Amino acid sequence: MTVKLYKKGVIREKAYIHDDEYYYNIVRKNLKKFRRERKLTQQEIADMVEMSREYICDIENESRNKHLTIATLGRIAEALEIDIADFFKEKDY
Repeated sequence: MTVKLYKKGVIREKAYIHDDEYYYNIVRKNLKKFRRERKLTQQEIADMVEMSREYICDIENESRNKHLTIATLGRIAEALEIDIADFFKEKDY
């Protein structure tokens, strides 16, 4: 979504800014999707990144409202052999 700005006769589009929860929800959905595509359990991915299964479960579960750091997301991306940016790509779920 964009917002049109008018300044000195020029129309510019300003990107819509989403809040943190919007991006966390995209990351959550993509983490679960990528993990399942690779046929990995939460325990297996947790072991790969040296975290608890409960922590991975908390990240994937929207109702638990667990946030994660970019460093944590990077570790998970490396374990899944994907680019960290892939976590932020919106898909039709």
